[in-house]
Amino acid sequence: MEITRINPAELHAPPGYHHVTIVETGRTAYLAGQCPMGPGGELVGEGDLAAQVGQVVSNALTALAAAGAEPRHVVRSVVYVASSDRTVLAEVWRLLTASALGDAFTTASTLLGVAQLGFPGQLVEVDLTAALTEATR
Repeated sequence: MEITRINPAELHAPPGYHHVTIVETGRTAYLAGQCPMGPGGELVGEGDLAAQVGQVVSNALTALAAAGAEPRHVVRSVVYVASSDRTVLAEVWRLLTASALGDAFTTASTLLGVAQLGFPGQLVEVDLTAALTEATR
């Protein structure tokens, strides 16, 4: 499986991600939006953005591993933040890209501020798509 990431010269230089990701062959894993929920279904980090991002990262790494994938296999990410404040969105992006999941955000990525997310008190959610290698079959 080959993953090619491209930034066309005619488009603006993105801050760390690529405009286009191409997967030549293989299977794909679509992860449900990963939320800041602990194993018992409880919200982790009420009102604490960093704690919620940490739980989302942990959950996403677990979900990727269950599919036989790693952050470097992610070919598309969408990050949802319950805020319209660009400084909050930038902080979430900084926390994610500096985390153990960081390689997942070097690919085609979207960062969105939204009015609310699915669970009361939820501040962040991450939606990932990964290209699976032949070894994961």
